[in-house]
Formats: sequence, C-alpha cells, structure tokens
Amino acid sequence: MRLSRFHLNTSKETPADAEIVSHQLMLRAGMIRKLAAGLYTWSPLGLRVLRKVEAVVREEMNRAGAIEMLMPSIQPRELWEETGRWQKFGGQLLKIRDRKDAEFCYGPTHEEVITDFARNELRSYRQLPLNFYQIQTKFRDEIRPRFGVMRAREFLMKDAYSFHLDAESLAQTYQAMYDAYSRIFSRLGLKFRAVAADTGAIGGSASHEFHVLADSGEDAIVFSDGSDYAANVEMAEAVAPGPRPAAAEELREVATPTQKTCEDVAALLGLPLQRTLKSVAVVGEQGFVLALVRGDHAVNEIKLAKLTGLVEFRMATEAEIVEHLGCEPGFIGPRQPAKSITVIADRSAAALADFVIGANRAGFHLAGVNWGRDLPEPDLVADIRNAVEGDPSPDGKGTLRMARGIEVGHVFQLGSKYAEALGATVLDAEGKARVMQMGCYGIGVSRIVAAAIEQNFDANGIVWPAPMAPWQVAVCIINPKDDPAVVAAAAQLHEELVAAGHEAVLDDRGLRPGVMFGDIELIGIPHRVVVSPRGLEAGTFEYRGRRDSESRNLTRAEVDAALAC
Repeated sequence: MRLSRFHLNTSKETPADAEIVSHQLMLRAGMIRKLAAGLYTWSPLGLRVLRKVEAVVREEMNRAGAIEMLMPSIQPRELWEETGRWQKFGGQLLKIRDRKDAEFCYGPTHEEVITDFARNELRSYRQLPLNFYQIQTKFRDEIRPRFGVMRAREFLMKDAYSFHLDAESLAQTYQAMYDAYSRIFSRLGLKFRAVAADTGAIGGSASHEFHVLADSGEDAIVFSDGSDYAANVEMAEAVAPGPRPAAAEELREVATPTQKTCEDVAALLGLPLQRTLKSVAVVGEQGFVLALVRGDHAVNEIKLAKLTGLVEFRMATEAEIVEHLGCEPGFIGPRQPAKSITVIADRSAAALADFVIGANRAGFHLAGVNWGRDLPEPDLVADIRNAVEGDPSPDGKGTLRMARGIEVGHVFQLGSKYAEALGATVLDAEGKARVMQMGCYGIGVSRIVAAAIEQNFDANGIVWPAPMAPWQVAVCIINPKDDPAVVAAAAQLHEELVAAGHEAVLDDRGLRPGVMFGDIELIGIPHRVVVSPRGLEAGTFEYRGRRDSESRNLTRAEVDAALAC
C-alpha cells in the first residue's frame, strides 16, 4: 500500500466539539467524519482498524462454536409487542412507518428476531444447544449522543444468542462466551476486567460486563485487591459492618438554620460525615418510603429497585415530602413523621450510634440519635448503597478498590424470558414441549476502537496495540533531491516487508519529514523505518518504535529483528 494512493486526511487542530481523547484523535487522524448527531462515516483508515477488531471477534466466536448469520436491521412492531418491549424499551427505540403505514423499528438489539427465527426453525432437543451470532449495524436513539463513536446512535455490534434445553447447558455456553470474550480482548492487546453486572432492560438471571480500563471511563467498577472479585458499582455488594455500638450521647436538637446537606451539618457540628444520616424520599408501588444511608454514602437506585414494592419507584415530590414528613427537604428524617411511612435503612446506617438526622422541622437537626431509644428500628435493613473504596470485599478476601471502565462487552443468561413470551419451544426426549433457555452475548465492535484509544495515546496521537493498528510498519521516504536510488530502495524495502508477512505502508507522499512523521505518529503505526540518502550511503535505516523516545540507525537485519519484537 502506498499512501500516495490512499485517502489520508489528517488535521493538526483539535475539533471544538470533541470532548474526549478518542473523539479528538479519531477526527484528527481522519478515521471518522460526522454526518449528523451520533452518525459517523468511517474513512478507509478508520475502516481498516474496525475490520481488525471485527476479524478477531469473528475468529474467536467461530472458535467457541458459534454460527454466523445475518438478521434484518428493520424489525416489525408485532414482534416487539409480543415481548412487551414496544413501549418499555423507551425513547431509544427508533420507530418508523412504511408506505403501507405498517410500524417498524430500527433494531437496537435482536432478541425478538432471533427468537422468532428459533421458534420457526428448531423442533427437537437434539438440535440444541445452538449459538447464533451476527456482526451488524444497530441504532439506538440516544437522547444525548456524544464522545464520537463511544456513544453514537448508529454503531457496529456483534450480538450472539444461544438456545438450550436446560439451565445447565446455558451455563456451559455462558462460560464459553465469557472465555471467548476474555480471549478477544487479550488478543486485541487491551487491559480489561470482567465484572458482575445488572441485567437491566435486557433481563435475565446472570450477567457480566467487560470493561476496558481507562481514566475517562463513564462506568465505575470495583475490584478486590486480594482476589479476582470484580463488579460494577451497581452490583457490588456493600457488606454489613460490625455490631452496632452502644449509645453514649443524649438526644438533643441543634439549630442548623441554613445547613441542608449532610456535609454542611457535619461541618457545623464538627462531626465526621459518617455520623450523619442521609434521608432519600421515594414513592413505590406501596407508598412513601424513606431510604436511609450514611452521610458519606450514596443510595444505589439499582439495588433499591430490587426490593419488594420499589420495582418502579420514583423520587418523591416536595409536596409529598411535606405531606408525609411535615417538613421541606433539607431537614427531613425518620423521626415522628406526619404520616405513616416505610423506613428502609442501609446496613451501615442501621449500625450507627449517636448519629445526626433531620428533625422534620425547618432549620433544625437532631444529634445523639440512637436506634431503639430515639427511633423505631427500620422496617427493613438491606444493602442499598454504592460500595466505596476501602470497603471489605464481599468474598472476604482483601478490600475493594475503584477503577474507571468503558463497557465494550456484555454477556447475559436470559433464561426463558423471550422464549416464553414468543412461544419458542422444542420437544424433549419424552416428546413434551419445553420452553428453551436463552443466552445473549454482545460486543460493541466500533466502541472497542474508541476505548482502545482512550487507553493508548500520548501527546503525539494514537498508540495502537499492534493487533489493531491500520498497518504494522510505515516505510518513510526522505528524498529532498529526488534521488531515484532512494525511491527504489524504499520500494524494495516495502516489498520485502510485505513478502515477509508484515502489514507495511509506503509513505511516498513527498512531505517534509516533520509533517510526515507527525502523521505516522498521529495515526499510531507501531513501527517507522526511514529510507534517506544519508542512510542509503551508510547502509542503514532510521528506525523508531511508536513508544520509543529516540530513533536508532539499524542495518537491514536489525530492522527485521526490531519488527519481530
């Protein structure tokens, strides 16, 4: 490949609307171009990288026994009505009508379509297990598309769906997919973690997310420093502390005329923040609920929604708070409410003694509060907070540490949710109809490209892991006097490298060295070999690895050795 015959359009300027590094560098390198909000054209350069990722994903899926197919991106409303997701999926579902006024959606995922395929194709347990996958464009109408292809509306995804007679078979394929994903991200040269996760809108009984670790990651993940335990912050268990201390203070009312937050109250009273109690008012299916956590903790809405009566909770309005607690927000607490309420305390909140709560009177809080003496015991004690760094690991090994991650893969044990809704059954060994068990396994192929950049860049541009680089080596020509011998030597070197199995590109654009090298570094090619009149005379080539701080003059044999590293 000669760059003079390739479309490469780089820029020195950082686009004003690009907020994160991957978006900035993908635009500067000319990998993508914005068409509309959340919609991007992949240039020939960007597509080379995208196809590298896609190839690794396909190879490992095939190795794991999955079978590739391709499903329509446009899906009929009727299928989504059968599962109840036409309305439940929300605003991300792009709904369209055809000329006959029939309703469709642009597929954000394919559970309905694959299950419809299976219910029409599979008849006997002898056909199971089966695992189908596709690599295809998806569309989700993000309310705020941002960060380039990291959170685009249109994206390339690998989605797989497995079918089983029983949960044991599902668990085996789930593990096979977990292992395949681990191989994919390892082969791509990425630092990643697999973490226990919530099943969310997809549903199911078990789930793991795969996160590329990066400081810019939107997701908080926790992991043990003493074991392989890892989970996202929504799922990480916050273990119960030790026994509750005995009361040592008397109950007293303290004036807090303008202090409405736990932080401000603790500062006024000179107390640690963890001795305050935060009251969060919500309304669930069974009425008004006060959720309590320590002042230094945050309520985990995912955990809260798993409790009976709070599956579809919402935050209470100010009017509802006044009605039930007799006070405006900022001074509320669980003591002597105006109306009957349900009190749910986090494990750490239930273990407090001599703590501070709102007095349910504007401008006042109560200090020296103790459970049993000053407050009734909570109606329910549960894990309803986010785990934080320093918490004990739930497996009893080590303490929890925090990291930021970019979710690039997700595996689910769906169970019978979709198969039951769509009537997908097979006959078992006894001739009885059995609803199939399903698994679902997704990888954001285009998102991996951006995530890799967030993990691998420097001041000069992208630093691709070798398996993802558009080319492995760039042969650059410095030839200010247009010496034919230099051109011939560079072309020969390029041909030899290609013949030896290297993905090599010849930069024959005739640019000044600084501009040419800047482009090669920006687009992240791992190796650079320069052919120049001076080097040709000395019988050497100037070599520099993308991560190297300086160039080296190498013989032809030494170039081969450097490229083999």
